[in-house]
Amino acid sequence: MNYYSLNGNAPKVSFKAAVINGIAPDRGLYFPSEIDPLPATFFDTIETLSNHEIAFRAIHQFVKEDLTDSALKEILSQVLDFDFPVVPIDDSTGTLELFHGPTMAFKDVGARFMAQCLGYFSKNTRNEVTVLVATSGDTGGAVANGFLGVEGVQVVILYPDGKVSDIQERQLTTLGQNITALKVAGTFDDCQKMVKTAFLDEALLEHMKLTSANSINVARWLPQLFYFLFAYKQAKKEGKEIVFSVPSGNFGNICAGMVAYKLGMPVKHFVAATNANDTVPKFMKTGAYEPKPSTATISNAMDVGDPSNFVRIRHLFQNDHGLLEQMLSSYSFTDDQTREAMKSIYKNGEYIADPHGAVGYLGLKKYVSEHPNTYGIFLETAHPVKFLDVVEDALGISPDIPPQIQKVLGKEKHAKPIVSYDELKAHLLE
Repeated sequence: MNYYSLNGNAPKVSFKAAVINGIAPDRGLYFPSEIDPLPATFFDTIETLSNHEIAFRAIHQFVKEDLTDSALKEILSQVLDFDFPVVPIDDSTGTLELFHGPTMAFKDVGARFMAQCLGYFSKNTRNEVTVLVATSGDTGGAVANGFLGVEGVQVVILYPDGKVSDIQERQLTTLGQNITALKVAGTFDDCQKMVKTAFLDEALLEHMKLTSANSINVARWLPQLFYFLFAYKQAKKEGKEIVFSVPSGNFGNICAGMVAYKLGMPVKHFVAATNANDTVPKFMKTGAYEPKPSTATISNAMDVGDPSNFVRIRHLFQNDHGLLEQMLSSYSFTDDQTREAMKSIYKNGEYIADPHGAVGYLGLKKYVSEHPNTYGIFLETAHPVKFLDVVEDALGISPDIPPQIQKVLGKEKHAKPIVSYDELKAHLLE
């Protein structure tokens, strides 16, 4: 399995090289050269398989040249050590809870998978890799936790000062060891711009090896397809066509779901539900892709005005807008609508949704209102306690604080403030 750049002007590389490079030399995202569907019997008998077996068979073709079967199985045992339940909301709706990992966010799987891969690839080498990543919220904590203590890897995380929740900030600023946090005076887009500038800085790259742990990295992105297969395994018994609604910011999660579809997973439709950052919903209406500066919302992990992974989604459907429309709808919702959805979910079933899951719920209900007789699954991508102020404001209640969160609450934050790329570069060269 080779990986090629979607910009079309870089050599094909192995999975290992794609992971270590992060992004292709022509600044394009790497994409697998082929996606071979799994046999129909895999989906016919999926209920009989463990999550580890499902994940192994799903990811094997993408990594087999660089990870032995035993190494891949060991990595998956380290990554998939928590549950992914589909929790019923009503007779035709469930939520896929992706927050039972160490940082209580869906990004735990991809971050840990990538960290384990880099650790495996760096064995018996003296070449240190620096993971440089921008976060709008949950990515930073998941990456920090996943890479903590991994030999041969230094991690530098940029986040927008004052625009992530207190718990999110604590998860990426309290670990120490090989993890450094830089708080940027600006937005997530400013952080992302600095990271992209670093990857283009030849003078910097002469002194160090950089890779990214955002979902642009294939090892962060591809493992997210596991969630959808685990959900299908649980929802198959409903006997209805399945619709997935994914709260979407950088669009890596929903793109991975579409890879699961390309592998043969039976699914009727995907819904990309966004907050006020509505670049993709507008594209689906007009066919014109017009990125814009991000807008701050209460679902801050989705505050992305130019989602990196949408180019992969378009590529999956041959850049044909008509083909894409058959499998994808996208809707945008306001903060007020999000709060009302949180109230409605709690009132009807006493389920506490975080603001991102509430956006996914809104997208699902909008689609299902026009396409009944389906079973809808919206993704609950982070534990509501990570957005405690939003939950308390919307519902007037305080969720219990889980052990994963309690252990960071008493720790001191350590973050270096920066305002410019020059400051980032100086830090990296120190």
